[in-house]
Amino acid sequence: QVQLAESGGGLVQAGGSLRLSCAASGRTFSIYTMGWFRQAPGKEREFVAAISWSGGSTYYADSVKGRFTISRDNAKNTVYLQMNSLKPEDTAVYYCAASRSGLVTPYLSRYDYWGQGTQVTVSS
Repeated sequence: QVQLAESGGGLVQAGGSLRLSCAASGRTFSIYTMGWFRQAPGKEREFVAAISWSGGSTYYADSVKGRFTISRDNAKNTVYLQMNSLKPEDTAVYYCAASRSGLVTPYLSRYDYWGQGTQVTVSS
C-alpha cells in the first residue's frame, strides 16, 4: 500500500513557474513508476508526465513537453513536477499516482494509487 500527498500548488501568472511535490509513504516507493495527471473543471483527467522507478526514463504529454520536468528522489520518497512557462490552460487539479506495472505509461488504468490532488491556477 502506498499513500501519496501532493503539495506546491497555488496561483501564478502566465509565464511563471511552480514546483509540485508528491510525498509517498511506504518502503517500496522506489519500485513504482510515478506519474502526474491533471483535471480541469468539466474535463476528464489527463496524463501529464511519468517517470520510471530509477528515474532513467521519462514520458511527457505533448502539451507540456519542453515546459515541465518530472523527477524523483527515492531516498526522500518524493516525486516532483517542475512547471515552467505556465499557461492559463495549465489550470487544473494536479494528481500524482503510482503504478506497479513497471511501465512508463500514460494510461490512468495502469496506476494503482492516487493522491488527493493540488490546485494549480494560472492567471492571464
